[in-house]
Amino acid sequence: MDKQKFYITTAIAYTSRKPHIGNTYDIVLADMIARYKRMCGFDVHFLTGSDEHGLKIQEIAEQSGISPKEYVDGISRQIKDVWDCMDVTYDRFIRTTDDDHVASVKKIFTKLYEQGDIYKGEYEGKYCVPCESFFTASQLVDGKCPDCGRDVIDAKEEAYFLRLSKYQDQLMQYYEDNPDFFCPDSRRNEMINNFLKPGLSDLCVSRSTFTWGVPVEFDPRHVIYVWIDALSNYITGLGYSPDGSGDLYSKYWPADLHVIGKDIVRFHTIYWPIILMALGEPLPKQVLGHPWLLAGEDKMSKSRGNVLYADRLVEKFGSDAVRYYLLSEMPFAQDGTITYESFINLYNSDLANTLGNLVNRSIAMTNKYFGGRVRKPVVTDALDAELEAFAADTLAAYTERMNNYHNADMVQTVINLAKRCNKYIDETAPWTLAKDEANKERLEAVLYHLLENIRLLALMLQPVIPKTAAAIFEQMNVPAELTDYLTAAAFGKAAEFAVGTPSPLFARLDVEKTLAELHAEDEAAVAAVTVETEEAENVAFLDEILFDDFMKVDLRVAKVVACEPIPKAKKLLKLTLDDGSGTPRVVASGIAKWYKPEDLTGKCVVVVANLKPATLCGVESCGMILAADDGDAAKVLFVDGVKPGSRVR
Repeated sequence: MDKQKFYITTAIAYTSRKPHIGNTYDIVLADMIARYKRMCGFDVHFLTGSDEHGLKIQEIAEQSGISPKEYVDGISRQIKDVWDCMDVTYDRFIRTTDDDHVASVKKIFTKLYEQGDIYKGEYEGKYCVPCESFFTASQLVDGKCPDCGRDVIDAKEEAYFLRLSKYQDQLMQYYEDNPDFFCPDSRRNEMINNFLKPGLSDLCVSRSTFTWGVPVEFDPRHVIYVWIDALSNYITGLGYSPDGSGDLYSKYWPADLHVIGKDIVRFHTIYWPIILMALGEPLPKQVLGHPWLLAGEDKMSKSRGNVLYADRLVEKFGSDAVRYYLLSEMPFAQDGTITYESFINLYNSDLANTLGNLVNRSIAMTNKYFGGRVRKPVVTDALDAELEAFAADTLAAYTERMNNYHNADMVQTVINLAKRCNKYIDETAPWTLAKDEANKERLEAVLYHLLENIRLLALMLQPVIPKTAAAIFEQMNVPAELTDYLTAAAFGKAAEFAVGTPSPLFARLDVEKTLAELHAEDEAAVAAVTVETEEAENVAFLDEILFDDFMKVDLRVAKVVACEPIPKAKKLLKLTLDDGSGTPRVVASGIAKWYKPEDLTGKCVVVVANLKPATLCGVESCGMILAADDGDAAKVLFVDGVKPGSRVR
């Protein structure tokens, strides 16, 4: 019998920069779902990739002195490396620069134009470069982009438009006919109230003021704008083309699930369905708009200095630990949060203590008391029956929560079974039973119950922490047929266990020591940016810039009114400056190796006053002081006797 298909996609990552840990949640969540569906016997096809066109990419590449293609090649490789280090089991990593995608997008645009769904006009309005989105003045929030909060620019240019309004009623009907289309359902009201009820404006789908994009076949002065280009990957990745699609498309479309962040729900539940309606293609069955992962209480941002990267955490703690944190700490509908402290504490409590300790001592006791082999008991008692019932309830709740994508609740459900097993050890006290030969049968029953529940834990945890689940099966010598979720996800399936040698799954971390190491690594990274360490004679001069470029840097004289070390930051000093504005300015500088606070207090320095703020080891640094590097030390530039606030020219 043919397997039921399940086609799952993620939002393709934008190649402006390396993805941070918040971006990584998207792919890990999708991978968990894909692994679970495979466990349940589905024929899964999993698509992810990178979004590589647009003005922002072109500008970054030009600033870097390389071609846009060279730039996106490097970032796309970084994205793929991060996905791979997280053990993501995708079937294709599509790039919007792939030849097959580019060819299909051109044909999609031409088809929509020829049938009258795309027309040429002129756009005049507000444009957000980072989001690559146009807005009317009424859509702005405090004059800024409603999506990212950044400044917008005035834009006027010839452009092609997609007739969204033509399909508004058809889209509303689809919402009504498909109540499961939105996940969570609260996203539906956002789209209806914020966009559909006010009435859809036609969508700009081409640009003529930059060149880095897929050219319009019949009008090469225009490039196809981001949303037709990027969104179409979900079908071009299966071989779709308006003039004939391949077997993969016929087999897997429509998508069963699009996994995306909540900030792009509009594009996937309004623009994308309308594009498909215009093409005459089926719509996706469900769109899961997950919440954000915050750094503490703030959205992760490079300008805030609070960005964490998945590959760095994986290098230090392992991929399973990072996957476990992401999937257990992200609620279904509310934003989650991550800090070093919360990561380490969860690692110790759930992975090292609850799960790791349970597995280690259960296998060790089996080896110690029975030479590694125990059989399924004939006689059990009330404690055993209670544990068996707890396991059955856990399996039922696990299935329900997995099917509804409530991953944090699911993980808590599973770890609660591990906690119940640890309590069962305390209740039965195997070490006491082992003292009397008359208790041997009872002791064997206890150990069987522990091992069988550990087998079930590993079964359920396979989509979450796959390496750990495999290690548990290996240490317990679980035969392949008992690792099959479809046939072996019930208590009592194992007739016996012949365990191997226990090996710690997760070593408990020293919280203070680990935090100190992480902060020291952060300091080193900051210091590397703040003070160059190359010897002066080996430093090449930078490329020439125009006078106008130089004048964009606001250099001001500022007096150091206070200076102090930053706790746990050996290389940083916190300087409080009088820059003549009347408001104290705080700057964190990596010069503690060469200066003491008393060496700086009362001195006048030069500060870059219009540098974007960045948070360094808990201190928001608003600027950078000028210092020279002679190869051996940093030398701060002092300008004593000059009035604070004076412009340096």
